[in-house]
Amino acid sequence: MSATETNTIRSADPVLSVQKLTTSFLVDGDWKPVVRDVSFSVGPGETVAIVGESGSGKSVTSLSIMRLLQPDTSRIEGKIMLGGRDLLSLAEAEMRKVRGNDVSMIFQEPMTSLNPLFSIGDQISEALLCHTAMSKAEAKAETIRLLEKVRIPSAASRFDEYPHRFSGGMRQRVMIAMALASKPKLLIADEPTTALDVTIQGQILDLIKMLQDEEGTSVLFITHDMGVVAEIADRTVVMYRGEQVETGATGDIFHRGKHPYTRALLSAVPILGSMQGCERPLRFPVVNIATGEADTQVEVPDTVAKDKPILEVKGLTKRFDIHSGLFGRLSGRVHAVENVSFDLFAGETLSLVGESGCGKSTTGRAIMRLIEPSSGAVIVEGRDMLALDKREMRNMRKSMQMIFQDPFASLNPRMTVGQAIAEPYLEHRMGTAKDAKDVVADMLVKVGLTPDMASRYPHEFSGGQRQRICIARALALQPKVIVADESVSALDVSIKAQVINLMLDLQQSLDLAFLFISHDMAVVERVSHRVAVMYLGEIVEIGPRVAVFGNPQHEYTKKLMAAVPVPDPDRRRQKRMAATEELKSPIRPVEYEAGRREYRTVSPGHLVIA
Repeated sequence: MSATETNTIRSADPVLSVQKLTTSFLVDGDWKPVVRDVSFSVGPGETVAIVGESGSGKSVTSLSIMRLLQPDTSRIEGKIMLGGRDLLSLAEAEMRKVRGNDVSMIFQEPMTSLNPLFSIGDQISEALLCHTAMSKAEAKAETIRLLEKVRIPSAASRFDEYPHRFSGGMRQRVMIAMALASKPKLLIADEPTTALDVTIQGQILDLIKMLQDEEGTSVLFITHDMGVVAEIADRTVVMYRGEQVETGATGDIFHRGKHPYTRALLSAVPILGSMQGCERPLRFPVVNIATGEADTQVEVPDTVAKDKPILEVKGLTKRFDIHSGLFGRLSGRVHAVENVSFDLFAGETLSLVGESGCGKSTTGRAIMRLIEPSSGAVIVEGRDMLALDKREMRNMRKSMQMIFQDPFASLNPRMTVGQAIAEPYLEHRMGTAKDAKDVVADMLVKVGLTPDMASRYPHEFSGGQRQRICIARALALQPKVIVADESVSALDVSIKAQVINLMLDLQQSLDLAFLFISHDMAVVERVSHRVAVMYLGEIVEIGPRVAVFGNPQHEYTKKLMAAVPVPDPDRRRQKRMAATEELKSPIRPVEYEAGRREYRTVSPGHLVIA
């Protein structure tokens, strides 16, 4: 955006003006402020980002603007001016007319925002029928036009489909279409790309930019991802613990950020391509939020033992049967994992990358035998895990542990964290209850927590702390291999950096081998020794991290890398023009047999599917 355009935006009357916003919640009879004295404005056609980590108050700010907080347990003070009207002075009936008409909101998780009992066409039409004088036929025609506008393929034929038939990215497009139905002056997007794969995220960001150019809509974009902020925001508001700590043009925030917290957020952003010249994984710099000073980045010492792999996966295949009809006839199979082979060495991190539906998590679960593979071999320390009976498999699990994506769902809310960490140790009869207590204390210290935290319950910890607890539980059995399945995907950027640093430190001190499953290419570049790219259940490219990132060969690898947000504000008006097609279906007829795939060698250890 040119200086002239920026001045035009700022000189015009703002679409939204928030003045001294303070939001409090009723806690034990007292009003506790969670957002304090926040002020900012959004001009016509402008994008303003509110950025901060979980608990910073950014989502509460957006809900306060929409007046979606529970009125009997919340109190909103200050002024929220939209089109010359103070939203806080409106009656609820008037506010209902404002929502969807003048201001619309896109939420983080589209599946919880869409009604599973109604088709997506009916849900968008409902918004049009509520806010306009359209007939049903006109609303249907306008809905199809909106679906085409947000690049839903074959929009007319998908009008009557239900939300579960759409991918995450396509559901988010439906939410954008619904939000735009009444041509609002302001669009509030609350973490709309956080749960999406990197390529889908790129498409959604491009879509918002395009719609903004066409419709002149103002956007208030809420996120914790500084890469996304750089791509989309004209101005940025940084929030920390409920307070606005810095506000300014996005370029100024990125290049001349003054507050230590702003600098801490920026330093924790993994930047694709920043690992050039580094042969081994690199720790994230740790920034002191009080001073803004960062420690020195250090390459992780090479501890990879390349004599004999600790894990060998050979021809691993997993297919899920599909039954249909009155008698449950076998009608097809999902080819989730197809002939996957790789080795993993002690002290090494091999990353499996790809979009949702590519088979990477199924591969991890099949290796652990949490689901039974259809065929293949998984050899750990010379023993084929697929040939073991239940008792032998139980013993073998001491050598392999798994860290899941959602730490809260992985921990029993009725058990203290000390009990959760001790449980596998005691179940495998590795020691007495007294020994277990000592192991729990040792594991908690190893993951950066304190022994006295053992008596607390999971809900008393933050997301990052819960993930540390899950790592401690996995380490209690002294495993040789850890399968980390999207273990940092849901974490805030600085917490993600802390957990990754912890994993790298533990790998070095305990000689752990990590199978790191992720869709975040920038993080993968930072932590990996080798990388395997998966597409439709197959590994399409595998090799040393330096080779795969420095010289990607497969088109899908190039697509994944091109979609990564670049934390450079100078690029924010650029569009990737990414294709909008969904990942192809892995469903095949019953009689289908995959042909043998050949790989060509690009460089030593770097293979790409022919």
